[in-house]
Amino acid sequence: MSEQIRHLAQSLLEHGRNELTEIERDLLVRLSHRKPIARDPHADYEEGLTFGQRLADRIAKFGGSWSFILLFALVLVTWVVLNTVVVLRHPFDPYPFIFLNLILSMLAAVQAPVIMMSQNRQAEKDRVTAAHDYEVNLKAELEIMSLHEKLDRMRDEQLAAMLAEQQRQLAMIERLLQEREARG
Repeated sequence: MSEQIRHLAQSLLEHGRNELTEIERDLLVRLSHRKPIARDPHADYEEGLTFGQRLADRIAKFGGSWSFILLFALVLVTWVVLNTVVVLRHPFDPYPFIFLNLILSMLAAVQAPVIMMSQNRQAEKDRVTAAHDYEVNLKAELEIMSLHEKLDRMRDEQLAAMLAEQQRQLAMIERLLQEREARG
């Protein structure tokens, strides 16, 4: 079967080499040499990330979780209660909570670009995954084509064998008929 795949890949490369993309040519070469196609594209991508990129991804992951929402709600409620009930005499941030607004604005100003960076990296991961899926699908398609060729060849051989057997049986019938006519 390896020879069939090699032949298929070589014929595709010769006939449509200019029409194939670099990914397709690379895939066909690896396929013809029986090199594995499957790999974990996320692991390959994760290896190239810097510390800042990994940190941004963790911050974005935490910022989009229920843990963050609940913790944030707890901090807001605690802030309001401290400044309205507990510290009545000298609240560190009285009622319009201007300092709280400043902190929330700074948090939003920092968190938004971090989330956008993480989303951009996720889009790149998706592109890498899509390219890998394309390679795997193309390999599967080539394998299926090879199996179809093998099945067609087996069917042709079987039909040829059946035809030869039928010819042999017809020859036997003709011989038997001739012997019967000769006996008379």
